[in-house]
Amino acid sequence: MLVNDKPLLSIVTHSPGTAIGVALVSLHLLNAVFAPLLIPYGPTQLVGAPVLAPGHPDFLLGTDVIGRDYLSRLMMGGRTSITVAMIGVLGAVLLGTFFAVSAAHIGGFYDDVVMRIVDTKLSIPGILFVALFVVGFGRSVTVLTIVIGLSYFPGAVRTIRAQAMTQVPLAYVKAARLRGESALSVIFRELTPNVIEVVVVEFAIRTSSAILIVSALSFLGLGISPPTPDWGLMVSEGVDQIYTAPWLILLPAAFISTLVVGLNFASDGLANALGLDAARGLHGG
Repeated sequence: MLVNDKPLLSIVTHSPGTAIGVALVSLHLLNAVFAPLLIPYGPTQLVGAPVLAPGHPDFLLGTDVIGRDYLSRLMMGGRTSITVAMIGVLGAVLLGTFFAVSAAHIGGFYDDVVMRIVDTKLSIPGILFVALFVVGFGRSVTVLTIVIGLSYFPGAVRTIRAQAMTQVPLAYVKAARLRGESALSVIFRELTPNVIEVVVVEFAIRTSSAILIVSALSFLGLGISPPTPDWGLMVSEGVDQIYTAPWLILLPAAFISTLVVGLNFASDGLANALGLDAARGLHGG
């Protein structure tokens, strides 16, 4: 498979950081898919005494504050967060691509309206917007997915539109117009394929940020509802035991960190291979 005329394998292996990032993300995705087949106990099942230390003969990583197997909850804890983050960001990026490319192509009043809406949303702190939305509409997985999409949509529009603006004046777009192609045809057949590299990098960068947002909401009691296993929720549940059982916080925090670091390393490597600036996605909102 070629990406920007480069074999995908060479992109993955062109730097140690990229290879480490891809490996970490792959491990987390495989764990999320196969965890139900691998866990020794049900993630919500009370199976032992509370707060057993790691290394117990029956519980490799001990138990939590009410006696649930901690290994099982850790392995299952990323499934909901990863699903919410990826689906929400995918929706934001796909919808954002249409509005970004159409705004760049059509311009004028339509472009002004789209960008003023984007600027208005970007003026609201992300975590505040998400928290208010969740408080108003509930804590279901569907609501979380929608609010993640709404939160990352404006930043995706701004970044993708900037790339689309560099393509609009080029000869192939002018030729399509002269051939009498409709605006939608130019947007979908001509411009969108030429910004797809930015779209891919945007998805990777914003997914890592979304994972942190979902975990932060769960920690604050505004995200995934118990007893569903979630790393942010597990950190919150272990706070009261920080001095007597610090592993209840350190282990889920390590899972969150390795996933986010892996996504960042992988997206940086992909952006460098494509000749893009991965950081601008973060600066875009």
